[in-house]
Amino acid sequence: MSDLVKREDKDGVATLTLNRPDKMNALSNKVFEALDQHLRMLARQSNKVGLVILRGAAGNFSAGYDVPEILQSVRARAKPHFEGEVIEYLANMPMPVIAAVQGHCSTGALELALACDLIVAGESARFSEAYSRWGLTPIWGLSLRLPRRVGSARAREIMFTGRTYSGRQAEHINLANYCFPDDKLDAELALLAADILANSWYSNQVCKRVLIETDALPLKEAHGLEIFKNEGLAPDAEARLAAFIARKPSR
Repeated sequence: MSDLVKREDKDGVATLTLNRPDKMNALSNKVFEALDQHLRMLARQSNKVGLVILRGAAGNFSAGYDVPEILQSVRARAKPHFEGEVIEYLANMPMPVIAAVQGHCSTGALELALACDLIVAGESARFSEAYSRWGLTPIWGLSLRLPRRVGSARAREIMFTGRTYSGRQAEHINLANYCFPDDKLDAELALLAADILANSWYSNQVCKRVLIETDALPLKEAHGLEIFKNEGLAPDAEARLAAFIARKPSR
């Protein structure tokens, strides 16, 4: 498999690293092909992998489009929307996915991060959306996912101005769930991963499916879907409840 995206597994976490450090991990067609291969393999391993972390090599998440390569590939490919399909596949992965963002996270890379369930930023993070600067328009889901994360008014600000937002600013506007000093980012990611993995992986996956399937539905319809498509208790639910009861002090 291509080294443009590297995978490392440890204790139930699969870390995917965008690996074009000489080009600040800019997104090319070959990067998307490598990412697609990893994601499809991971989707079949939800019993062994409880969490995916997506990050970039050498202190940058990604500078976004490698514009010449992307435009050339769009003209040449039989599937001109391949990159958007990979991002949609990422958004629908069965297990939780965290984008760990340091350095640049621009335009197409922001679309990639927004497809993840959580965004954890280092203080060095620089988020931006610059489609209008180049006369381009979003086709990978940004105009849908950005307002759902930060609200419509803030999404308009980000998209219309092309301004850059630091990690701290991203946390303040709910673009990032957390922001940590870069030298503490890995330790904080490990703590967050431990909290996620300590819970039932089955329950996490069911909750994610429900969130996806009920998104934008009216409350009554969403509640009906939650009830009538309920997938039941996790296989280890009885053992987990018994352990919880055993820990409670007797009166």
